[in-house]
Amino acid sequence: MAGDGYDFDHILVEADGPVRVVTLDNPDQMNAFSDAMHDEFAELWGRVAADHDARAVVLTGAGRAFSAGGSIDEFELYRTDFGARRKTLRNARRLVDDMLGLHLPVVAAVNGPAVGLGCTLATLCDVVFVDETTFLADPHVTVALVAGDGSAVTWPFMTSMLRVKQYLLTGDRIPAATAVELGLANFAVPADALLPEATAFAHRLAALPPQAVQDTKLVLNQLLRQAAVNVLGFGLAAESQSHDTDEYRAVPEQFRARAAQRR
Repeated sequence: MAGDGYDFDHILVEADGPVRVVTLDNPDQMNAFSDAMHDEFAELWGRVAADHDARAVVLTGAGRAFSAGGSIDEFELYRTDFGARRKTLRNARRLVDDMLGLHLPVVAAVNGPAVGLGCTLATLCDVVFVDETTFLADPHVTVALVAGDGSAVTWPFMTSMLRVKQYLLTGDRIPAATAVELGLANFAVPADALLPEATAFAHRLAALPPQAVQDTKLVLNQLLRQAAVNVLGFGLAAESQSHDTDEYRAVPEQFRARAAQRR
């Protein structure tokens, strides 16, 4: 929708009547969040909020992934450049605050793996459809990072604290059916039905009285916003410290070694 308030390099926004279909569009990198995509995503929600014709949003990914989360290519940058690190953590905070504060309902269509920040994005949405063959995972700890940029805020409201600890302390994958069982997703559906069903649900929300829908969402999200105030600052500070550890320093070389073994 270039020229209609949306003009991004890594995010597509299409109008389907009153529904805006937002697609993370960096499929070659499995929609991992580069610094550039972070910047664009930080601008997205303000533009959606200012779109007076929009009544609901669908969020999905291009290609075979919803989002692979952070980009391994920028691990060294965030270890050595404190300014870049602070910027990406500020963007992480803004992302959470903007999604929780958006008045329009957002329906996730998780078309492939939703990992790390990608998993956080899904659980910041209001209704979550997931391809029945894929998975959610927040493996921050497996790459020597504190899981401080969102899941620790949202997940305790969706499932039990014991299950949150089970998955955030291990980074284990959560299959689609298990995600529904735990309360981290609403519906697991076949791949070819995913976007149509998610979009149909968004149209259902868009057809309801807008003030009633929008303010009900904001009332419910006030609980999450209060949790973000209490938890997110501490989590991001702890995550920032992770970049200074020896374990974090070793992660890029470990990834390169595993990639070499697969060749």
